[in-house]
Amino acid sequence: MSLFIGIDSGTQSVKAVVLDLDTRKVIAEARAPHRLIDGLPVGHMEQHPQEWAVAMDAAIAEVAGRVDRAHVRGIGVSGQQHGFVPLDAKGNVIRPAKLWCDTSTTAECAIITKKLGGPKAAIRLTGNLILPGFTAPKILWLKRHEPANYKRLRHVLLPHDYLNFHLTGNCFMEFGDASGTALMDVRRQVWSAAAINAVDRHLADWLPSLSPSHEAAGTLRPELAAKFGLPDGVIVSAGGGDNMMGAIGTGNVSPGIVTASFGTSGTIYAHAKQPVVDPLGEIAAFCSSTGGWLPLLCTMNVTTVTEQARALFGYDHAALDAAVAATPPGAGGLVLLPYLAGERTPNVPDGSGVLLGLNQKSFNPGHIARAAMEGVTMGMNYGLRRLATLGVKAREIRVTGGGAKSPVWRQLMADIFGVPVVAMVEDEGAALGGALQAAWCAALREGRKAKLTDFTTGAVALNEATRCRPDKANIARYRELQALQDKLSLGLRELFPLQRGLADID
Repeated sequence: MSLFIGIDSGTQSVKAVVLDLDTRKVIAEARAPHRLIDGLPVGHMEQHPQEWAVAMDAAIAEVAGRVDRAHVRGIGVSGQQHGFVPLDAKGNVIRPAKLWCDTSTTAECAIITKKLGGPKAAIRLTGNLILPGFTAPKILWLKRHEPANYKRLRHVLLPHDYLNFHLTGNCFMEFGDASGTALMDVRRQVWSAAAINAVDRHLADWLPSLSPSHEAAGTLRPELAAKFGLPDGVIVSAGGGDNMMGAIGTGNVSPGIVTASFGTSGTIYAHAKQPVVDPLGEIAAFCSSTGGWLPLLCTMNVTTVTEQARALFGYDHAALDAAVAATPPGAGGLVLLPYLAGERTPNVPDGSGVLLGLNQKSFNPGHIARAAMEGVTMGMNYGLRRLATLGVKAREIRVTGGGAKSPVWRQLMADIFGVPVVAMVEDEGAALGGALQAAWCAALREGRKAKLTDFTTGAVALNEATRCRPDKANIARYRELQALQDKLSLGLRELFPLQRGLADID
């Protein structure tokens, strides 16, 4: 028996799964919550990294207690992308981590972009625009706003890197998650000297060396192995960002497959054997955690929006689905621009929500709930269509996350995306991806000529009962609504900063 633990540390909790490699089945799962820091100014989203570690330890201990611990051979960690974990020379956390959804760094983005020579130069040097969600502007924010804390900075880690550091004691960074820092030349898979110097010339000394994603971050510290009751020498694989590991966990490790994650944020991504760089910078030119590339779009407003609509009308999830199902596709022309937390794709960090088309017929809970679900899905479709123009076209979309559990929402996805949509048997794709990567890493360390597909085959399965095919009439209707939403977004972008300023006035 060979067992591998997969970890997914998200914004709200840590999930752990145990994969039995012999049967290719997940045989144990656990979850432990952690929290956002309350009371921060608008645009600031932060967490204490130490709480991720406490939650991860609890989840590992729980799943380890449900299996034969002696057969655990590896751990793979997935984590939320882009967060900035600052450590001092002794490895202590200096301040809370600024997260992927933190939009407080627009000024720093402008400073870095200007130093690089403008947006086109930024794309030429790194493959990406410098956006508020990325890590580089967060580092400059610390330098500009908290100089005393910045003076202590000696190690820069991403969230999953910090958890690897907790498990192994090593500072380690792999290509996939590192490509989301905006400090890397993703084409060449090396740190970009120009991007680093635009923040601070000393920063190069505080970043770990870049390592291929098939390597190990290290082995589990003996004191933790004893704490969990695990054998000595358990490997901790490179791990990766949640999207990179979600790609592995959905079998998105070869061209032609597209994955969509409908969680707090929304992501759509595909595997590529060569870099896919968007000259407009709307699609992120990330590396994968498999040795390839992972062109990706991210929207910041998905289940946060539908959950607010659900809470507004006092629905449980079944009632929300029923209300949406009872409302005609298109919600009577009601369109929600869902930028409740700004937006990343399109890049409107000062964006706000807009509900257009209210009338006596549509001013009711069902229409507003459906407009919310349609609005966030069309927000993701904006990026899916951009991917298609770059040559990455979807034949089938594999969906994960909270939204994937809703049959009504899956049909709505298929109608808006215009291609079949199907959910996974194991929905914790990022955690499963961590376990699969750990198994791959272990095999390579043993000298076997293993491919990642040797492990995803059989372990990654589609839930065919969830498959939804698009309705042609609905496709046409949603194309019209998509054009309206896009036009609304474009027309209002100059007004968003003014509206954000008014919203900040108590």
